[in-house]
Amino acid sequence: MKEYCGVVGVYGHKDASQLAYLSLYALQHRGEESCGITSYDGKKIHSYKSMGLVGDVFKESIIKKLKGSLAVGHVRYSTTGSSDIKNAQPFTINYKKGHISLAHNGNITNSDELRMSLENNGSIFQTTMDSEIIVHLLVQEPKLPIEERFSNVMCKLEGAFSLVVMADDSIYGVRDPFGFRPLCIGKLGDAYVIVSETCALDITGAEYLRDIEPGEIVKIDKKGITSLKYSTVMPKAFCIFENIYFSRPDSRIFGSSVYQSRKNLGIQLAKEHPMDADFVMPVPDSGNVAAIGYAEESGLPLEMGFIRNHYIGRTFIQPSQMSRDFKVKVKLNPVTELVKDRKIVIVEDSIVRGTTSKGRVRALRKAGAKEIHMRVSCPPLVSPCYYGIDFPTRKELVASNHSEKQIADFIGVDSLRYLSLNGMLNAMDVDRNNFCTACFTGKYPTSFRKKPRKNAFEK
Repeated sequence: MKEYCGVVGVYGHKDASQLAYLSLYALQHRGEESCGITSYDGKKIHSYKSMGLVGDVFKESIIKKLKGSLAVGHVRYSTTGSSDIKNAQPFTINYKKGHISLAHNGNITNSDELRMSLENNGSIFQTTMDSEIIVHLLVQEPKLPIEERFSNVMCKLEGAFSLVVMADDSIYGVRDPFGFRPLCIGKLGDAYVIVSETCALDITGAEYLRDIEPGEIVKIDKKGITSLKYSTVMPKAFCIFENIYFSRPDSRIFGSSVYQSRKNLGIQLAKEHPMDADFVMPVPDSGNVAAIGYAEESGLPLEMGFIRNHYIGRTFIQPSQMSRDFKVKVKLNPVTELVKDRKIVIVEDSIVRGTTSKGRVRALRKAGAKEIHMRVSCPPLVSPCYYGIDFPTRKELVASNHSEKQIADFIGVDSLRYLSLNGMLNAMDVDRNNFCTACFTGKYPTSFRKKPRKNAFEK
């Protein structure tokens, strides 16, 4: 099971649930399937989770019931087969030492072996989430201080995980040793906020302090921030798809501006694959900034040839192909007067399955476009992602078994060109060696075991 989500934690604010709500609203792009907030008032846990969008789920009357100065929140997207309210987060348990509420972004790659070992020892699972495994492990040794338990458990996990955990009167932020997923800390007066992206700090007025480091556990309590490194230094493996597609352009992740990264991608794309055309147009919204860069570098006019229906969510993060197909038809509408009899360069951030691009090109042809030349601001996606993005199988990736010409014919464009791997890495404002590019190269930063080990709990 793979998930791509947004997480938030708030410590020490009288309106913690309100801040969590606003943060989740800013992180809605990271998951549109379900959402939840859990708060703690010093005596009692309050929780509300539901399927749907943040603005639809959390009415003012509900937020008022989520009392306390501590809160954790979660927005979730899941793959087909795991769309269930039982799998909505935060995931909360009570045990002999207190309570734990966990919100998780990422994918535990050794979850099968860990789950099997736990079940063999009598654990009973309520959900199909790999996130629940973490909670089961955290409560196994209640006599140990929770910081030590955190350290022990994180060393048993493999894969991608950015966690926000509320345990009694403290909030914890945890990042895996490779740093696949972003996670940062902000401050609002005397309160602290942990979020997936800095855009969620902006909406609350919190000041950005710093990123949580790969392999770091941050504890926030009445003493302030305490840091613990639980892992030896590993090669960084930041998910480059965050910069290309997933994060909001007004965020800063992995130490750089998402907006500037995407503009740089467009500039590099124009250098590598120039085209004589009437104008450049993006596929809104994720292709907007790369198209600005392409137009600026090429000297071509930039036009908004597609108008987006903002009441329709992202097609890529819909759980089923049927819903994706419907979204393609109603999400974007071409401006006929603009595209008719024109030679167009259309800038797309990525091509995954190809069906979405095919529908968009068909709409442009119907509107009378003379020529359509597609430029993609990343290399071809050829390998599945095991760290949380919905590329679960190679056969779903059109570039894994089709040539560039075959893909161009399939989606119906006159030409198709991708940004090179080197061009993509050179466009980043941080060290190019800090990124995971497995979906483009098939070279994974971690190893995978097909069968569970007998000694699953040995470090």
